[in-house]
Amino acid sequence: MSKKPRTAITPTREENFPEWYQQVIKAADLAESSPVRGCMTVKPYGWAIWENMQNIFDPWLKDYGVQNCSFPVLIPVSFLSKEAEHVEGFAKECAVVTHHRLEKDPENGGLRPAPSAELEEPYVVRPTSETIIGDAMSRWIQSYRDLPMQLNQWGSVMRWEMRTRIFLRTSEFFWHEGHNAYADHEGAKGDCLHILDLYEKFFTEILAIDGYKGIKTADERFPGANETYAFEAMMQDGKALQAATTHDLGTNFSKTFDIKYQTKDGGEELCHTTSWAFSTRMIGGLIMMHGDDDGMVMPPRIAPQQIMILPVIKDDATAAEITEFCEAIAVQLKAQGIRAKVDTRDMRTPDKMWDAIKKGIPLRVEIGGREMEAGEVTTVRRDIGRDSKQTISVDQFVNDAESMLDAIHDDMLVRSRTFRDENTVLAGSVMEIDDFFSEDKIGFIRAPVEILEDEALAAVMKKHGLSTRNMPFIDEGSTVLIAKAY
Repeated sequence: MSKKPRTAITPTREENFPEWYQQVIKAADLAESSPVRGCMTVKPYGWAIWENMQNIFDPWLKDYGVQNCSFPVLIPVSFLSKEAEHVEGFAKECAVVTHHRLEKDPENGGLRPAPSAELEEPYVVRPTSETIIGDAMSRWIQSYRDLPMQLNQWGSVMRWEMRTRIFLRTSEFFWHEGHNAYADHEGAKGDCLHILDLYEKFFTEILAIDGYKGIKTADERFPGANETYAFEAMMQDGKALQAATTHDLGTNFSKTFDIKYQTKDGGEELCHTTSWAFSTRMIGGLIMMHGDDDGMVMPPRIAPQQIMILPVIKDDATAAEITEFCEAIAVQLKAQGIRAKVDTRDMRTPDKMWDAIKKGIPLRVEIGGREMEAGEVTTVRRDIGRDSKQTISVDQFVNDAESMLDAIHDDMLVRSRTFRDENTVLAGSVMEIDDFFSEDKIGFIRAPVEILEDEALAAVMKKHGLSTRNMPFIDEGSTVLIAKAY
């Protein structure tokens, strides 16, 4: 009987995927639950990932013409009340501010909202900002010369989730939200598709995650939208993760908030608006797509540290010399724009090694006295492990470091794409869908879009906890993706 290999994370993915996910977050020191119900505290390493996402994606938006701004986190309830369909989608998740002052509670000595400080109108902690930005656009847009208006803000929103999981679904989460206005539907649709392409570029070229772009079904459409476009990715347990969405809002919000412009001939028209976003749930996506039973496996282009250099010190006599040798290599790497770090903490080398493994640092470099004397380094790729271990000259390593990181990214993307393709199956009937999920198989079903009209589908969807994800562009809208989802 073979001995089960020791892993850094227990349970393993196969044993208990949800608990494995939570343990990876803990082992990589990414985030923790906060004292505020359903909210998370994102630790420095987790926040560094989010900062990198912002630092990469934000310039792409600016190149497109989008301008950053900031709107209040509190939204008057009357604003949401104006957009009935929109608010219905968020009403059960809204946190409401009703008072502006606390006072001592005479009964228990604690604090309570002061009865005399009740707000004339309550505010909602923003679940999304269409309404308050629409109000601003109604003032900022006067003429066709003001169009297109392309706005974005980075911040947080709150949706009072009942079942929470760090990064994937928390009451407060962080995102960017874009809100644009155009003269006509053609401009708005073009905006939705352009941003969706940017999302695909970001997920594939930066996060090494591939998926399916497509149009959401009517049941999954964003409240108040004419059309919703989405990028759906498959996690290792076969479930779908909605990675990003763009929404063609038509003139729905323009009618409500009086977003109009004067045409060239002096007439007046309603603007066509859009909104789009991705959020910190993509950090959860990184874990569930790339992680293994030893922890995170970070795609190099998003990793806070791309290369970790470990001085292997066996006696104090050589410690300073080896550390200095390591630092000199790090300086050369940083000069190329590579995020390299020397781990000089007062810890055992094996502990440093396992810390780098659990955090998913793409490339580990080990340098001891023997390597220093020979002018060499020993490298290990996190995505492959010890089978990738090699000893090469310092000069070769410094020259090849960037291409080594690129190779890691490319291989991770291929594995993501292969996993998606191997676990996406075609089904022509409701019975085939039922049979697939009854056998506890994982993955996506691509079925003819006409299957949505089959009355038997609803029962099977409910039985297996399925939802429609989108109608993929690769099939020109002729199929629908069906899967279990986060």
